Amino acid sequence: MHHRLSKLNGIEIKDIHSDSFKTFGKILNGYDFSPLIEFMYTTEVPAENNIYVASSKAMESFPIYDLLKDTFYGGMDIQIGYCNGRNSTYNGFEYHKGSEINVAITDFLLVLGHVWDITDNQYNVKDAEVFFVPKGTTFEMYQTTLHLSPCKVSDEGFKDIIILPKGTNDPNFQKTAEITLEDKILLFKNKWIIAHEDREPLVKAGAYVVLIGKNIELLY
Repeated sequence: MHHRLSKLNGIEIKDIHSDSFKTFGKILNGYDFSPLIEFMYTTEVPAENNIYVASSKAMESFPIYDLLKDTFYGGMDIQIGYCNGRNSTYNGFEYHKGSEINVAITDFLLVLGHVWDITDNQYNVKDAEVFFVPKGTTFEMYQTTLHLSPCKVSDEGFKDIIILPKGTNDPNFQKTAEITLEDKILLFKNKWIIAHEDREPLVKAGAYVVLIGKNIELLY
């Protein structure tokens, strides 16, 4: 699949199971996510755009919640939610302080970068790498990994389970000060983000518009 998508888009699209992913994260094995996966079949893909549920009480009621909290996250509070949608463009990049677990319910693409390639709060899309994520893949993304919404590879859109430290992406968070340059791109709780000027929802939310280059659309 990734070879066909590479040819179609005129860029190299890599397999998330390849060594190229090692600086962004790792494939996660050993945990049984089947109850969460079954739950995801009850969720819908919106007719357009994306839907993001940061914390689903239903998903957090399964035993995997306490298991991940006490093992993978070392006792820290966590949240389990999902993102379903039809996105196909880069739009921007975010990162969090703490690893993110993803479970791919469908095939999708991820556009990833490294925080160390941000200069003066600016990031160039030419530095990003695109990965094909097959359905059923569970992986960790390190806190140094720039990312945003998955991109669809079919007309049906995508579905993705997202697990993060508790409270991440809470829009009710209010900054009290800006001490460092990085503080300027802190938008929501534990959510540092830079947006492309064409991504109206992010711009309206107050995201820092400093993404350099075109808002590339990935074809399928």
